[in-house]
Amino acid sequence: MEEYSYFDEDPKKGWGFVLAFAALMLFTVMGLGIDVDEYLQHEYLDIPRWYFYIIFSIDALMMIGLVLMFFYRKVGIIMFPALLVMHFFMHNYYLSTFLYTDVTNLFLFTGFGMLAIIPKWKFFK
Repeated sequence: MEEYSYFDEDPKKGWGFVLAFAALMLFTVMGLGIDVDEYLQHEYLDIPRWYFYIIFSIDALMMIGLVLMFFYRKVGIIMFPALLVMHFFMHNYYLSTFLYTDVTNLFLFTGFGMLAIIPKWKFFK
């Protein structure tokens, strides 16, 4: 009996992969925009300056994780959701804000993983 594989055997990035990646990057940049807005209002909101060093570092590392995923690196797959959850909890704990951009990004990552990462897992290094 012939074995049938449901996964794509081609390492080439299709439109689904590129569009899912673009959506993840869009919501990551939107989260960065929220952080910049909070930074501009930090005196009014009474947010300590050290918080922004950490949160902007997390934002930068999230983008690096996305770029690593785009170039088929497994470390990006582990790095991005861990940093995304950390970003969400830092906003929730220190500023008492629930960021829908982070929650949406997490759902997008789950869908991206199901549709684009898992079928191409053997091409990741």
